[in-house]
Amino acid sequence: MSILSSLAAGPRHGYAILLDINDVSGGRLSPPVGSLYRIIDALSRDGLIEADRVEVVDGRERRYYQLTQHGRYALADAITTVDLVATRAQARLNENPHTSQIGRACP
Repeated sequence: MSILSSLAAGPRHGYAILLDINDVSGGRLSPPVGSLYRIIDALSRDGLIEADRVEVVDGRERRYYQLTQHGRYALADAITTVDLVATRAQARLNENPHTSQIGRACP
């Protein structure tokens, strides 16, 4: 979901995706580079993202990726699911007297 979210802002290369995920999550998410490219390959195989272009910078290729229409639908569906789960989890915290004092912040 984080990769799809990053690409919703427009095409990005792998390292820019990593930086965006880290920034948007406030540093809480920092996927390893190897994992990122395995996930990018899987998302591409599933038709959720596609190559946009390749640029050569300092003699190295930078491959840019973008969301497909299918990827936009998948991201919208994932957002709906996360919102629903988060709302229900917050309601459970609020209903339980043992956890109602915890609040939203985590250590």
